[in-house]
Amino acid sequence: MVDETLARSFEGIGSEYERYRPGFPAGAVELLAPDRVGTILDLGAGTGKFTELLIGRADRVVAVEPSTAMLDVLHAKLPEVTALSGTAERIPLEDGAADAVSVAQAFHWFDREPACAEITRVLAPGGAMALIWNRADPACAWDRSCHRIVHPAVGASDDTTRAAAEELPGFRFVRDEELTWREVISRDDYIGRWTTVSSFLVADEPRRAEMLADVHRVLDEHVDTAGRAELDLPHLTDVYLYRRA
Repeated sequence: MVDETLARSFEGIGSEYERYRPGFPAGAVELLAPDRVGTILDLGAGTGKFTELLIGRADRVVAVEPSTAMLDVLHAKLPEVTALSGTAERIPLEDGAADAVSVAQAFHWFDREPACAEITRVLAPGGAMALIWNRADPACAWDRSCHRIVHPAVGASDDTTRAAAEELPGFRFVRDEELTWREVISRDDYIGRWTTVSSFLVADEPRRAEMLADVHRVLDEHVDTAGRAELDLPHLTDVYLYRRA
């Protein structure tokens, strides 16, 4: 069951999401579209963090996103992309319009049954769908500690990405890949990133202050981050590839 309060928490942020959230590795696009296709749909596109990697992979890139604030950023950043207001349950495209569909960091917010039906409708027969998530590298103790403070559901050992491998109606599961990459991020931007996650956005001000104080404490005390203005942050990216049945 989708938590609507958490899901809607992103509606008011756009520039903050664009500034602080990480991007994605190019290898994720290679898995979805190793060869150029006609149309790729990026569903739940946000500010275009994954959308921008699709340019050059298709004759037409379409981004669908319900948040006006995020869509405004995407419009300004990627004018060559067809950016449309919509949801996974009501996609503003005609039947069979997409040759491939990407869903980056968003599938867990969808109402699974109607969303799969809609994606199946707009995806051409045999078309590919990739579900993509960035997640914390369990080997990075300080980042995992910060996850447990601000976003404990994702900081747990069993996070939301693992549900993706389940059977999806209308799709055939093909494979999954775990990609590793690293990001150099300033301490200020790392802390700012936590202000864009759903659990922080729905918290009251005293709880937000407590979360940020605890994150500062972790960074001040851990040997890999203490006294450093720039942090070396490892990431894991899970890619789950499907074909329309």
